[in-house]
Amino acid sequence: MFTVIGIMFAGIGIGYLLRQKSLPWIGKAITFLIWLLLFLLGIEVGHNEQIIRSLPTLGMEAFIIATVCVLGSCLTAWGLWKYTNRREEDKA
Repeated sequence: MFTVIGIMFAGIGIGYLLRQKSLPWIGKAITFLIWLLLFLLGIEVGHNEQIIRSLPTLGMEAFIIATVCVLGSCLTAWGLWKYTNRREEDKA
């Protein structure tokens, strides 16, 4: 864990030192590396038999969590919209 944090802070330091330089290629490099990491993660997951056997359960749990999160966000947004409109109507 300290290695990961150390690498992150090293990247922050290098970024700070290079902030005056134009690096137009950095976005493409980051995108490529993210795709590579996702591909390698997929290989690792596909290789693990226990994860493959439990995918239906994991998929259902992920679907339930995502549905609850979306519903909670919608209800919160609706409540805030009602609250802000009520305050605007009181001013008028």
